[in-house]
Amino acid sequence: MVIVAGVGLVAYGLLFLRRNFTGFIELGLTPAHIGATPDQIRAISPRLFNYISHLQVAIAGFIMALGVAVISLGWNGLRAGIAWTAWTVLVVVIVATAVTLPLHYVYGLATMGHLGTLYVDVGLLVVGSLLALRRGNP
Repeated sequence: MVIVAGVGLVAYGLLFLRRNFTGFIELGLTPAHIGATPDQIRAISPRLFNYISHLQVAIAGFIMALGVAVISLGWNGLRAGIAWTAWTVLVVVIVATAVTLPLHYVYGLATMGHLGTLYVDVGLLVVGSLLALRRGNP
């Protein structure tokens, strides 16, 4: 389950990267959510457009890297029964979720289209880690 969630993170990161260059606005959000179309943002400030784009590419890279780390923890640690790997996955998920989610709600960006895949992935990571800990392996 944890490995599947890691693959999901890599896939989401790739989708996030692709959206930056094809639609610019993140998955599940519309110009109404952000107050302008990509072309309007570019017209107002090409430098702002490029800045947003570079942030999205960086985030995509971090999402994919996190996915690779989760896959490795699952494949090399959880399968071998190493307890700290399950705890590491849980702590990483808690920290990432605690930092990532709150402003989505504050800024009105918490749409299911935008956060739905995150909820599924977080659920898989938490349940998979807890099941590994519960079964005593790790």
